Formats: sequence, C-alpha cells, structure tokens
Amino acid sequence: MVRKFGVLFGILLLVASFSGAAAQEGTIVDVAAGDANFSTLVELVQAAGLAETLSGEGPYTVFAPTNEAFEALPVAVVDYLSANPEMLSQVLSYHVVEGAVMSADAAAGDVATLDMGNPVTIAVDDMGVHVNDATVVTADVEASNGVIHAIDTVLVPPVTLPEVDPLAVTDNIVIAGSSTVFPVTERIADLFNQDGFGGTITVDSIGSGAGFERFCVNAETDISNASRPIRPEEVEACRGNGREPLGFYIGIDALAIAVSQENDFVDSLTLEQLAQIFTGGSSITWADINAEWPAEAIQLYSPGSDSGTYDYFVEEVFEEDETPIQNAAGVQFSEDDNVLVVGVESSPYAIGYFGFAYYQENQERLRAIPIEGVEPTQETGASGEYPLSRPLFIYSAPSIMQEKPQVAAFINYYLQNVNAQLGTASDQIGYIPTNEYIQRTSALFWLAGTGAISETM
Repeated sequence: MVRKFGVLFGILLLVASFSGAAAQEGTIVDVAAGDANFSTLVELVQAAGLAETLSGEGPYTVFAPTNEAFEALPVAVVDYLSANPEMLSQVLSYHVVEGAVMSADAAAGDVATLDMGNPVTIAVDDMGVHVNDATVVTADVEASNGVIHAIDTVLVPPVTLPEVDPLAVTDNIVIAGSSTVFPVTERIADLFNQDGFGGTITVDSIGSGAGFERFCVNAETDISNASRPIRPEEVEACRGNGREPLGFYIGIDALAIAVSQENDFVDSLTLEQLAQIFTGGSSITWADINAEWPAEAIQLYSPGSDSGTYDYFVEEVFEEDETPIQNAAGVQFSEDDNVLVVGVESSPYAIGYFGFAYYQENQERLRAIPIEGVEPTQETGASGEYPLSRPLFIYSAPSIMQEKPQVAAFINYYLQNVNAQLGTASDQIGYIPTNEYIQRTSALFWLAGTGAISETM
C-alpha cells in the first residue's frame, strides 16, 4: 500500500546529502556513525552488540532505517527492543544481507538476511527500489566493507504470537470508536465469545474522535477502534492518564463514494469534482459538475465530525480544511453509516461516502463511483492505486494490556484471526486484509505491549 503519511522533507534532505556519494574509507558502522540521520540505528547496533559484526570483513549490505523511520515506531516498541538485546539483534540482523547489493543492479526477488536466513523481498518499479514495506529513499552509500541503503521503514522479521485459549480468559473488555471498524471488532468479539471467552465484551460505534475521547480523556475504555491514526493532542491526553497509545493496523479500507443504483449518469469523478460537489451541495446541480448530467440539485450525505471517515475525507479532498463541507448547503451528517446508506439510496441525485464494507453489504442498492478513473476494489485498495484507500486500527496501551490480561488475549486473538474475516466473500467483511509485513509489525507491537518475548522471532 502506498505510504500516505511519509517523510518527504526528510527524504529530500537525505537525497541531497547522499546523492553522488562515492566509495568511502571505513566500515559500514563508521560511515553510519558519521551521519546524523543514522544516529538511532548506530545506538541500537551498539546496544545489540552488532558493531563488531558490521565492522568485519563483509561485504555486507545494510538496509538502514533513518531516524525518522525509528521515530515512526511507538515509544513503547523502541524501549522494548532496547531492553531486549537478543530480540533487538534479530530485528537489526534482518536489515543486513551478505554481499554488496547496489540499487542500480537490484532485481526483484528474495535475498537472505543474517537473521537466520529469513529473506527480504526486493521489488523494483518506476518509483524505485522497495524492500518489504520499506522504500529505498537515497542512492547507495558505499563503505569499505559494503553498501548502505537508507530506507523509510523499520523492517520486522517473522514473529510468532503465542496461542490464545479463550476458555482460559475471563473478566470484561470495553471497546468504543469508529463505525467503520465496528463490524470488524464486533465479528472478532463474536468469535472470541463462541470460542469460550468467559467475560463480557462491549463494543460501541460512536466514531473515531469520540472513541479516542473515551479512551484518552476519560480513560474508560480498554480498546479504541479508529479509522484514522491517533492525533498528537489525543496522544498527550492519553499520556495524561498514564496511557501510552499503541496502535494495531488491522485492515485497509477503500473509502467508497456511492450513489443510488437509480443514478445512471455519474460514471467517474475526479478529486477536484468531489471537492466541488461537497462544497456546493444543494446550492448547485449535477449539471454544474458536468453539463451532460441532469440539472437537479445535489443531495449530500456525510459522516459526522466525530467520525474518522469524515476526518480522512476532509484531509484527502479538502487538505484538512473542513470549512467547505461544513458550510455545504443541505448536507446531512450522521455517525451511523447505515443512515447514510439509506439516504443515498433514497434518491438518484444523492451522493455520500462511507467504508467499503458498508458499500459491499449494500451494493445491490448502491453504486460505487470510480475516483480519478480507479474503482475501489480489494486490489486497488491494497496497492494504494485507489486514491481514497486508508488504514484501519485498534488502539490500546501497554499499561492496559499488562494490567488486564483479557485485553492482551483479545488483541492477540484479533491479530491472529482478522485477516480471515476480511474480503469480498459472502461470509467476509468487505475490507482488505493487510500484508505479511504489516502483520509482523502488529505482532511485534503486541509483544512490546505485553512485555512478552517471542521464542520463534
């Protein structure tokens, strides 16, 4: 999936500092230590006892995460790795391969790493060189015993979570938040109960923003469903209650822009047209968008401002300025996606947006509109080709997971079972499963949240 919250400014700095770099004196560790962009990596290499290895004969190629890549990890995860040298060594060894692999000569395929031979997958396309979920963001930086590639993501080796026995789990779990994520969490909760969970799980659909308020400000829920990343002010509110938020990426949504099946004139929309529609509302007609369309007033349906879906739409379509949609004539807001579905279905001149799963459930009543010529599908959502694809999350905190073993057990169960519940089959929820590398990262986050050590990582 295309990374939508990247580090463009940092990448430009790195490109400027590394472009045209020639072979240098010194080992990979020497070269990395001489550049401030790798200071976190160098500290962790020393903490893991790998400095001697990487200063050896080599040659080695290091896929080196920048400081910004480490900063993208939750504090609890970096602290956890720093406190566990053996596991830290495995993670860092997964960034190292034998030989000198140059970006210009890279070919698609798997390359074995020093982490027990576990391979990384290298892909090459018009956008550059990619390693698992990471992108090589600079030209090669050579050293006397190998090559460094600066990458924008910390790679995670295979992680095995412990088995969960719901029959052995009791006490209650309180969950609230995103209406988009609600059907996923509700499904996992039902499965957990069917498998013998002895407590009670409460799942409320109130929107991502309201969910974070209950989780961070009021500190009254154990897990927060979210269809957007947590915001800095919400993180601070959580920390004020002794909660360090830890997010688990559980699926991908291709946000559906939908009209009634009776609407036979809108065949595609650009993001610019979408902004025009959700700015004008009923004060303009479809003919104002396209002269070939009916001169009928546009009827708008939108999630409310507490919704992560609303936040995401405003960010992508209006560059985070919610003024246009809030002032749109006749717009109908609701935190209930089912209300939006009914509203859009009711008129051929209505349009709305909601999570892909709600469209999938109601596709006999609705029609999804391609955006920028791309239809929302499993494939285009997973690849990021669809312009309105986005990640879905559940959040908890290490303090909660360690104080309430039932919460840790449920999240573990969630991570091990969610992908099988996502998809377009009749018995699945119509979101998109995450890939292997995202699943590994979530598993590492769970280990960090509970303080557990994986025996098979």
